[in-house]
Amino acid sequence: MNVWKVWIDKFRTRRLGFTFAILATLSTGILIGSVVAHGVDGKEAKVDSSDAQPLQIPSPVNLSTTFTQIVKQVGSAVVNINTVSYPKNSNGRSAQGNLQGPDENGPDSEGQGEQGQGQGQGDNGMQDFFNHFFGFGGPQGPQGESPDGGERLALGSGFIVDPRGYIITNNHVVEKADKIWVKLSTDSVGDQGHIATVVGTDKDTDIAVLKINADHPLPTVKLGNSDGTQIGDWVLAIGSPFGLNQTVTAGIISSENRSLIGDGGIGAGEFQHFIQTDAAINPGNSGGPLVNMDGQVIGMNTAIYTQSAGNEGIGFAMPANTIANVYNQLIGPGHKVVRGSIGITFQAVTSSAVAHVYGFKNGVIISSVQPGFPADKAGLKPGDIITSIDGRPIKGGDDLINDIAGRKPGSTATLGYIHDGKHLTVTVTIADRAAMMAALSRGGAPSGNSNGPQQSGTSKLGMSVSNVPPEMASKAGITGGVLIRNIRPGSFADGLQSLAPGEVILQLNRQPVANVQQFQELASKLKSGDDVVFLVVDPQHASLGNTYVGGTLP
Repeated sequence: MNVWKVWIDKFRTRRLGFTFAILATLSTGILIGSVVAHGVDGKEAKVDSSDAQPLQIPSPVNLSTTFTQIVKQVGSAVVNINTVSYPKNSNGRSAQGNLQGPDENGPDSEGQGEQGQGQGQGDNGMQDFFNHFFGFGGPQGPQGESPDGGERLALGSGFIVDPRGYIITNNHVVEKADKIWVKLSTDSVGDQGHIATVVGTDKDTDIAVLKINADHPLPTVKLGNSDGTQIGDWVLAIGSPFGLNQTVTAGIISSENRSLIGDGGIGAGEFQHFIQTDAAINPGNSGGPLVNMDGQVIGMNTAIYTQSAGNEGIGFAMPANTIANVYNQLIGPGHKVVRGSIGITFQAVTSSAVAHVYGFKNGVIISSVQPGFPADKAGLKPGDIITSIDGRPIKGGDDLINDIAGRKPGSTATLGYIHDGKHLTVTVTIADRAAMMAALSRGGAPSGNSNGPQQSGTSKLGMSVSNVPPEMASKAGITGGVLIRNIRPGSFADGLQSLAPGEVILQLNRQPVANVQQFQELASKLKSGDDVVFLVVDPQHASLGNTYVGGTLP
């Protein structure tokens, strides 16, 4: 032990020297390793490669597929669209330049179709989503804006449908643009393209028609019938995502007749029912064609649903049949779309409980009737159920909208409907939806306070209600009813997503509700398994009509 003690003492007194000795030994090892490694460097090794055979480039092999043939057939008619918007003065005019069209947003087509309650008026309802996700101007791809709020740049796609230079694209691609350039597939890289003018736009379907001048006939696409598409069909999307011209992606049709309202939270107009595809669609693809395996355009790429600011395999294209109908009106003398209306609002979606309580399988319950318009003149009332048009059964709200909107103002239609359980028919004259929407907007939205009498709880339904304050009832033009004060989380009422505090219940299972006492009496008779349907009105927006909300009591 003494020997170890002596050695340790010497190490402590001479540890500095030991440290230097160890470092010196390591450094010497590193140097020797470097020299040895250098001596075997592959660069200095000599290898006899006289037996290596040179690579030969083979003759081209034609591996043409259906995809290849379609791209060659359609690609030349797909265009790139660039727009610029200048900063506006206080009077709303551009600081420089003029819109290439009738007015800044194109011909006014706002509000031209039978109105489904809960759906957008005016703008197509997607614009808020477009502005949120893509910024100014919609899903148009890369954009630039100067730090001081100067001119804004945007881009999109389109396709030529007439050799004289008529082009179809999305309205959101060119909306608010002061100058529009269309670049053909044959234009050189540095060429900005051809100045385009706006022939007409339709916000309800997000469709725009442009015109460019060319000194020779231009290649065109072949339009297909979108009614013939099926889920699972192969499709190609062609466009300019992120400004990358003539980009082609492939996928399938993953769904049809997709209404985005409620399906993805994006919001949509009542005339927007899309083909859904998993072909990669990105900002800049907007306005480009969706093509089937026969080389026919069966849709126009319009929107994507994403949570990552990129393609997630869910894209939406406006069907070709809708495009053709809108295009044919936009190139007409008025350069706008005229849609029919009978002057009603209705609830877009109703539950099976509502249909059961009101005694119908297919049809549309009228929420409100606009005074002075065809439905009012024909004697239709809120609560009536339209079941057929000209003898053809109505499947639902979309079916009603498409049929009535497609008819010319001044024409007539025979409606089958149910009134107080009786099946009746009546002939109505179709009116202009634009006039109906203008009248509806002039009607205003009543307002009122939420102060009222003592609340009363209804535990079975999961809500507390009170009598409607007189001032609120007067402003909303309603009689009786009970005001929903609170809804208990997890309750039956909470499960009815269309029901909310601040609304007024006018009926319970078709029975009028005059006050809280009467409401409680009706509710007390309900039992598990019963269908429960409320007739509800929003007193802040009473002009939009009533809503039918229902479900089955657990």
